[in-house]
Amino acid sequence: MNEGAKMRTCHLLDLPWEDVLVPHILCHLPLQHLVRLQRVSKQFHSLIQVYMANCRVFDLSLIGPSIPKEAFCSMLKDNKVLQSLSLKSCSDWLTDKELLPVIGQNQHLQRVDMSGCVWLTRHSLVAVSLSCMHLQHLGLAHCEWVDSLSLRSLADHCGGLQSVDLTACRQLKDDAICYLAKKCLNLQCLSLAVNANVTDESVEEVAKNCRGLEQLDLTGCLRVRNQSIRTLAEYCPKLQSLKVNHCHNVTESSLDPLRKRNVVIDVEPPLQRALVLLQDVLGFAPFINLQI
Repeated sequence: MNEGAKMRTCHLLDLPWEDVLVPHILCHLPLQHLVRLQRVSKQFHSLIQVYMANCRVFDLSLIGPSIPKEAFCSMLKDNKVLQSLSLKSCSDWLTDKELLPVIGQNQHLQRVDMSGCVWLTRHSLVAVSLSCMHLQHLGLAHCEWVDSLSLRSLADHCGGLQSVDLTACRQLKDDAICYLAKKCLNLQCLSLAVNANVTDESVEEVAKNCRGLEQLDLTGCLRVRNQSIRTLAEYCPKLQSLKVNHCHNVTESSLDPLRKRNVVIDVEPPLQRALVLLQDVLGFAPFINLQI
């Protein structure tokens, strides 16, 4: 067999990167595999950089604790087209220093989840509000560094927000939440859970301004009462889900009209709760004729 007839050996990296490897192979690999792959050689590192520069979704929710902060910074240093960024599991290491450059160069972000990132500060939220004018979904659950000024900045610059999770953002009070409601009229999903500062004033302002509201979480908002729930029922015809567990001042008199509209509520009607308790005591569910 002559030399010209010999079959040439083809390696993976010989394939066209931007036409084959990036759109047809790397896009199917989990992020943790990409992190490992870039350590194999300088060529693989360069290949992963090309892929990450064009990546539109970056989700660390499953591998956040195991990824080094250096890898996070390296992988996203050339990316300017991100649309979704999830950092839910990065609480052990993520600070403003790592996040601010990423936010500053990605102005097309529509979804950002910083839930539980306790080492960030209000500067990160202000950066998001100034850079991400098209933001629609924002997760800030258990970010106790969120304060009134940073939330107001968000409301001023991101009027297209559709969902915001403010669970356990305990610095926030009625004034900031009311400001958000007046500026972000397209809100469909909102969580104000686990915040003792939230009162009827916040709930009523949300109801009157966000007429398309579909989901509201008030779990543990101890100062919310029937008055605001009735306002919610009046102004929000699209409401699908309401959470009021541990809202001890909210009673069935305000919840019943919502139940009749098939709104999913996370607390059972009084009779249903009584039957459950009775079953726990007796060990079986007694038959009760509800038509009597």
